[in-house]
Amino acid sequence: MIDREKLKANIKETIDTVVFVVVAVILIRFFIAELRWIPSGSMIPTLVEGDRIVVEKLSKFPNLIKNHRFENSPKRGDVMIFYPPFVKLETTPWAVFSRLTGFFCKDIAYIKRVIGLPGEKLEIKENTDGSFTVYINDKPLEENYIKSKYDFHKCREDMFCGPLIIPENQYFMMGDNRGNSMDSRFWGTLPKERFIGRAVFLFWPPTHMRGL
Repeated sequence: MIDREKLKANIKETIDTVVFVVVAVILIRFFIAELRWIPSGSMIPTLVEGDRIVVEKLSKFPNLIKNHRFENSPKRGDVMIFYPPFVKLETTPWAVFSRLTGFFCKDIAYIKRVIGLPGEKLEIKENTDGSFTVYINDKPLEENYIKSKYDFHKCREDMFCGPLIIPENQYFMMGDNRGNSMDSRFWGTLPKERFIGRAVFLFWPPTHMRGL
């Protein structure tokens, strides 16, 4: 014979546990950090396809209804996770829940490096030897993290290679693998509210483990 009171207690305990786990996951992912994997080679040599990274969120001001906003503005050289400006973010309860928890989330997120900051003049120039250089406020940018200064997408008229002034609260993002990266050169500057978090640590595979 089934003990109904005991059954009810077990069901309640199970529900409480599930709710606690879901809430804990949401709080950790939203306020502290989340884990991400690298799906492409756009950040070679810094990150390669299949790498697992920790994305910190402690530096942003969280807003549970709207998009994340960073208290500490991203700095040049930071490797950031973000929703590109051409991706429409659904605001249905399920879409928001999936973004908060990471469960069944289908929103496309990119990982690129901050190159240009709000208010700066940016221009990408091809040199006589076939290499490319990024200029910030008419000064060449030293970039020892890129794969190659020769392996670059050649600028076309429909690309954002400058000279351009980066608008307020927007950033120019580029992949370290300049010849294989769909970044701000193709879709323009990134609004600050599109940032998800900052990549801070590569933890897998163990042979690649290091801070970012």
